[in-house]
Amino acid sequence: MRRILKIAAAAALLVAAIGLGIFFFVAPAMVERSMNQVLVAPPYEATDAARRLHETLVVADMHADSLLWGRDLLERGTRGHVDIPRLIEGNVAVQMFTLVSKTPRGLNIERNAGDSDNVTWLAIGQRWPLRTWFSLKQRALYQAERLHAMADASNGRFVIVKTKADLTAFLERRKSEPEIVAGILGIEGAQVLEGDPANVDAMFAAGYRMMAPTHFFDNEMAGSAHGVDKGGLTEAGRKMIARMEELGMIVDIAHGSQKQIDEVLAMATRPVVVSHGGVKGTCDNNRNLSDGQLRAIAANGGLVGIGYWDTAVCGTDPAAIARAQKYVIDLIGAEHVGLGSDYDGAVDVPFDTTGLPLLTGALLAEGVDEQDIARVMGGNQIRLLMELLPH
Repeated sequence: MRRILKIAAAAALLVAAIGLGIFFFVAPAMVERSMNQVLVAPPYEATDAARRLHETLVVADMHADSLLWGRDLLERGTRGHVDIPRLIEGNVAVQMFTLVSKTPRGLNIERNAGDSDNVTWLAIGQRWPLRTWFSLKQRALYQAERLHAMADASNGRFVIVKTKADLTAFLERRKSEPEIVAGILGIEGAQVLEGDPANVDAMFAAGYRMMAPTHFFDNEMAGSAHGVDKGGLTEAGRKMIARMEELGMIVDIAHGSQKQIDEVLAMATRPVVVSHGGVKGTCDNNRNLSDGQLRAIAANGGLVGIGYWDTAVCGTDPAAIARAQKYVIDLIGAEHVGLGSDYDGAVDVPFDTTGLPLLTGALLAEGVDEQDIARVMGGNQIRLLMELLPH
């Protein structure tokens, strides 16, 4: 009997060990593979005209959530949408890497409470430090540390931009070294401040240069378009915006409620961005911007990054993305629209970042001239970064 019990105990330990191994080493990759699909696998065949034009562009994308996943971005991945080798192949000069600290269970674009969190289990499964398991602030600091470590290990192939001078130096260097990429850190939702606007300084010190007040739920700073109350800025939120502007951080109103967007635009003294999203004019849902919001953003001097996924553009091909961008061009001008892929953001996309020449081709097919294509694909983003980044 004792021997049987020992065998049973050993078997139970083996099963537990196998289960833990799957949880820590297999499950996170499976989750990412299922949530960040590429609808058409590379390689991609763009027209000769699109490829020739694309090679001349300085491309900049305002939103990718790649830091949420456990991949080494210096290595070419077999899943997901973005890494440094694929950015280089896609001729991307500048990529905004945005932190996701928390997402609610049953996530949707209509109504989410903030009392649940999917990212905790992902953090544990990916073996993030213990300090990140129950602190959103620490998750932000850790993800910034990871990106800095990748830059340090890249032999100069990947650099992190924090200032105007950094960006100027990078762009000058890239003229003779085209196979390099710059990353900029952003935050998707000010819940990382843990209710204290003074933590803006900690995020800035960690290297973050853009932050959205909200993500998919209301928080202590503001109401989300997808939250329960969908309110405006709180008093703490107003202090947060003021401090961000003082430091030279970019305010991102993606996912903001109507009231939040109105109140941010009313108090902003600098242009704001919508780092990723769509427009009701081509895809009418609660996730996307109305014509009135687009005109208000243009009046502020701001920029709208058009996303690549179905909820943003009501389509699953490059033509749908280009159609939304052309709508914004026609409504408020080419100087106010850019790229906001939402790569690696739990979305399915028509191409990974190596397929960007397809989007250049789709814009040509929409009748957008080459000068405006250069603006949309990166010129506007670079111009705004040069204006808004700190010295």
